[in-house]
Amino acid sequence: MPFFRPFHLLRLLYPEAIFRMDTDNKELCLTFDDGPHPDSTPQILDILEAHNLRAAFFCSGEAAEKYPWLIALIISKGHIIGNHGYRHLNGWITNTQVYIRNVSEGAKFTSPNLFRPPYGRIRPSQFRELVKNYRIVFWDLMPYDFDEKMSSNKVRDILKKKIRPGSVIVLHDKTSSSVLSFLAEFIKYTEDEGFRFVTPPFSGKE
Repeated sequence: MPFFRPFHLLRLLYPEAIFRMDTDNKELCLTFDDGPHPDSTPQILDILEAHNLRAAFFCSGEAAEKYPWLIALIISKGHIIGNHGYRHLNGWITNTQVYIRNVSEGAKFTSPNLFRPPYGRIRPSQFRELVKNYRIVFWDLMPYDFDEKMSSNKVRDILKKKIRPGSVIVLHDKTSSSVLSFLAEFIKYTEDEGFRFVTPPFSGKE
């Protein structure tokens, strides 16, 4: 069964982390994980540019090393780059030092101060070390656009139903995601409903 919001326990365990923007206004924040990829990133950027929106891209260090021109393109369009680890490791089953080294390796190609844990799975020991140097960003809403068992219409409907003031939304920048089939329509829906997307309010520690 999909869980579209993080477990409440995570918010209690990691109060320093970002899950949602602190606002009562109808403001939303878009983020994208797992890129960059030449078959999805440019198209996502085109849609965002058409609506004059800024987002945060939490990129795989491995992909960023392979496609540095896409990292440059994302930055040139005014978006924020975040670190999603060099490889997509599950912190719950990964040794803490191995996990920390993976994040540090990813930082070389992405961001040295902004991190999102893959799968949202990070142990307290890992968090305590990383929070010393990184702003750690989870999310408020993940509609499972990466799940091939979920139709794009279902993903879109989840987004429409569950957005709320301050939602940090995570979508996925990869070819297996359905994001390109609904992103423009969803943005238009939010505008019609009086929401607006704001530039992600986390640029990392200086």
